[in-house]
Amino acid sequence: MQADHLDGNALAGPLAEIFAADVSAAVSRCAACGLTGPVASLRVYDRAPGLVARCPGCEEVVLRLVRSPDSAWLDLRGTVTLRIPLRDGAGPGGQR
Repeated sequence: MQADHLDGNALAGPLAEIFAADVSAAVSRCAACGLTGPVASLRVYDRAPGLVARCPGCEEVVLRLVRSPDSAWLDLRGTVTLRIPLRDGAGPGGQR
């Protein structure tokens, strides 16, 4: 049986165009069931006009990403939090 979805790593390239950090390594928390895990563990469906990422625990939509030639729409309403690790660990203004 062939899977009908990709894993969350499919979001790495498209989100890298929007964010400076690797968002596939970020940790998200599902608004529906509270499952916490890396964005790379989300189930991504790409048969729509954009990408739809669902929680692997409850299958609720966590993230939607739609692109046009000059814009991107990112819907995170299914995410309670998104913790993005910073490469150098520096805070605002380069402070640790």
